[in-house]
Amino acid sequence: MLALALTSVMALSACGSNGNNDSNSTSSDSSTPAANDASTATGGIDTSKEVKLKMIFVGPKPVDYDSVFTEINKVLKEKINATLEGEFLDWSDWAQKYPLKLAANENFDLIYSANWAGYNDQALKGGFLELTEDMLQKYMPKTWAAMPSVSWGQAKVNGKLYMVPQNNGESVEKLILYREDLRKKYNLPEINSPESYATYLKTIAANEKGIVPFEPETGDWKYHNLDRILLKQQNEWNMFDLDMPFAYKLDDATGKVFNVYETQEFKDLLVYYKDLADNNAWSKNVLNSKNDHQADFKAGKVASITHNNGTLGSLITTMQQEKSPYEVKLADINPDKKKSVAISTQNGTSIHATSKNVERSLMLVDLMQNDEQLHDLIMYGVNGVHYTPAGDGKYAATDKSANFTGFSNWNFNSPLNLTNEAFPQEASDLVKKWEGQVYHYSLETFVFDNSNVKTELANLGNVMLRYAIPLEYGLIKDIDKGIEELNKQLKAAGLDKVQAELQSQIDAFLANQK
Repeated sequence: MLALALTSVMALSACGSNGNNDSNSTSSDSSTPAANDASTATGGIDTSKEVKLKMIFVGPKPVDYDSVFTEINKVLKEKINATLEGEFLDWSDWAQKYPLKLAANENFDLIYSANWAGYNDQALKGGFLELTEDMLQKYMPKTWAAMPSVSWGQAKVNGKLYMVPQNNGESVEKLILYREDLRKKYNLPEINSPESYATYLKTIAANEKGIVPFEPETGDWKYHNLDRILLKQQNEWNMFDLDMPFAYKLDDATGKVFNVYETQEFKDLLVYYKDLADNNAWSKNVLNSKNDHQADFKAGKVASITHNNGTLGSLITTMQQEKSPYEVKLADINPDKKKSVAISTQNGTSIHATSKNVERSLMLVDLMQNDEQLHDLIMYGVNGVHYTPAGDGKYAATDKSANFTGFSNWNFNSPLNLTNEAFPQEASDLVKKWEGQVYHYSLETFVFDNSNVKTELANLGNVMLRYAIPLEYGLIKDIDKGIEELNKQLKAAGLDKVQAELQSQIDAFLANQK
């Protein structure tokens, strides 16, 4: 999938940590000093002045946004005298629009943030408010009590916090979702290896003219989701940020960094991709596609896609509920490799550095993660309309469930999360299997401070987009020359300087762990 879905941006702010501190935003939130019923209900915090909060989400605006957010705002008004407006950046262009929202200092209060959306990188640009321990304890007491201390630590950049992370673990390993009915139709072997997957793709290409064998996820990414399977998983590497061409071996206690594009493993993968491209495993227009790969798969236009277990499991559930005519199945083509779990910054919420409603924003996040009524509203919609409780931590979807889904409400993941009772058993079984394969490596919580190499990193990213992506999709005839030119351009863009800086920080991090 063109990109694990997504590398974009997020920012922290020097001005945020000073100019938008508690005293500053208190005057914005609270125009009257007298305590009232609202202040009593909120632990003595004055909420007498109604505020309108705005939050930026990624993903499409839900069909039933108006009806659900009307209910959300009724509760918010009662609990903290606030209302929430959501703005949604569609998947097709969020990667371009997200950084612009922060760079332009637009007027909003909260924004979805995540490591895959450039949180660490953007944290150095000044767009997010620094969150202090005092702020968290005062305005987010439930979250402060419930959140494991390691999660707060994982969300810090240079020792400072700019995110309220999710409070619920998840797997981020990539799987393949494919048409099992087509595999059976052509009597193909079980898809459990890169080789058997290639056989499937080439067979579909040769025999199903109206179906694209594989469609990636759109996004401005330097690696795609197949790389996460065939480079990261297959070789048991960690590949850092998707904007950098560096990796290290998970079991290397020294954390020695290497250039992915100089490895034999990468060259071998390009041979694999070139064979697939030559056999029409994906569209010739793959680099310019803006198609929604999940929608195309659901519609029968595509024979396979990649994503994480939860996303694909939910898609299977939706297809079953909509009585799809297609039989679909999940494939783990690296079944015996080490698996990893997401750190807490996989999903989170940041406060805009220029927000005038800091306290109320923090109180809102506290409620969304810990108040069952609000949590269920933002996560599942209206009880009796979009879902019904099914007991034992589960819910039953309705025919209206699809009208409130598809956007980044995962930042409010918490122990209150419910499981769709129709979630496929095979996906749940994989999660349980992977729990026994989780590998906690020494650099699991390492965060790279790129402040000394920002220019070089931007240059590297441009080179990767121009020279690496065409190689990734088998569009360059001579692989050797393509790799040679790619690495030549990376060197000129400052690869050695970035690698030295990265290695230096890793060495210091590991030394402090001893």
